[in-house]
Amino acid sequence: MILIVDDDPSITASLALLLKQHGYRSVSANSGEEALARIRSERPSLVIQDMNFSRRTTGEEGLELLSAIRAEHPELPVILMTAWGSIGLAVEGMKRGAADFITKPWSNALVLQSVETALKLAETPEAASEAPSRAELDARFDFANIIGSDPKMLRVLELIARVAPTEASVLIMGESGTGKELVAEAIHGNSRRRGRPFVKVNLGGISSTLFESEMFGHVRGAFTDARQDRKGRFEVADGGTIFLDEIGEIDPASQVKLLRVLQDRTYEVLGSSRTRSVDLRVVSATNRPLHELVASGEFREDLLYRLNLITISLPPLRDRRADVPRLASHFLRLASEIYERRVDGIAPRAMEWLKTQNWPGNIRQLRQTIERAVVMSNGGELTLDDFVAVRDLESRQRRDASLPDAGTMTLDEIERGMIVKCLKHYEGNLSRVADALGLCRAALYRRLEKYGIAV
Repeated sequence: MILIVDDDPSITASLALLLKQHGYRSVSANSGEEALARIRSERPSLVIQDMNFSRRTTGEEGLELLSAIRAEHPELPVILMTAWGSIGLAVEGMKRGAADFITKPWSNALVLQSVETALKLAETPEAASEAPSRAELDARFDFANIIGSDPKMLRVLELIARVAPTEASVLIMGESGTGKELVAEAIHGNSRRRGRPFVKVNLGGISSTLFESEMFGHVRGAFTDARQDRKGRFEVADGGTIFLDEIGEIDPASQVKLLRVLQDRTYEVLGSSRTRSVDLRVVSATNRPLHELVASGEFREDLLYRLNLITISLPPLRDRRADVPRLASHFLRLASEIYERRVDGIAPRAMEWLKTQNWPGNIRQLRQTIERAVVMSNGGELTLDDFVAVRDLESRQRRDASLPDAGTMTLDEIERGMIVKCLKHYEGNLSRVADALGLCRAALYRRLEKYGIAV
């Protein structure tokens, strides 16, 4: 049973018909008082409520009803309805515990998707006091590419298992190298969209001037170099999942454009006036504290709440040291195959040393260390001396990265070399490169063009 709360009979009738056509029973209420009475008598599984029930347009009535519902029935999911220009009200409702929000005029497909997701998440119990074992999870889900059985990782896998079958947007947070992309792939691989496109987009590597063309595509002649039509990432991902990596790096102007397509799943190809629809799931990731960026005005709060219906926080490797041996052994096998070296194992002292390291680069750094040790090793087993040699080599490389002798390089050569080094260090993340060099993104783009550096 779904309760629809709106003072406009045409709204309640339209929603009731839509829900009935898809197998949902519903009842209606046209005021907050009637809604609370219906909840007590009908015991609905979900509430869809407007933000205003009279001529007032402040939305306070809707927020008051939401608070009353949450106070009496904290587990009852509530979906808010609001006009596009009042999304700020919906964001406030999300802060107060709403499950989702939809905008008027609505898309029937998005309404049904929101209803189904809210109901599925509500009927799935919260994580128990003890997480299931790795074997129990592997028996039901495909987590083959995620290595680890530390309790913190088991909690993550359990959450992936809960949200993957839904259409909920997911925000993955964690330090660089913690495996955010693998988690996104696991969400897609265990969803109903598996077998459909999984499109990865590194937003940190897309400039604001190229954002529309990259994401929405362009038609021939849309701009000077547009010699032929080009599909955007959203069109390529249609029917599947789009993974928006480095979401915290997107500039304010592009945030507005992204919010619109995430809100109603429509967009316009650059150079065309025809509106297109897209059916996809959104998974995003960042290593930056988005709530702090919202507080500083660098990231839109409404975009944040559209992205993080569910948040998955990945623990750093230093907080899951019990998984280091399995990860190290896995990377050893891969490196032995790639570099065609016969290395059969890691000595006990060496493995203990690996477990004691802080790994600021997390799993990615551990993998690079194993690979370097395999290349430098002469024996059939990696020893502590091999890893010490790798550490010393890295220290020498850092020392060698100091300034060159006077007269050996021009300033342009030094600047170009530093930009290339920063691009490599920050893995092409242009926002972090610009910050490290003390430049704005526009100044960095000018230098990339000046020195012919491809990103």
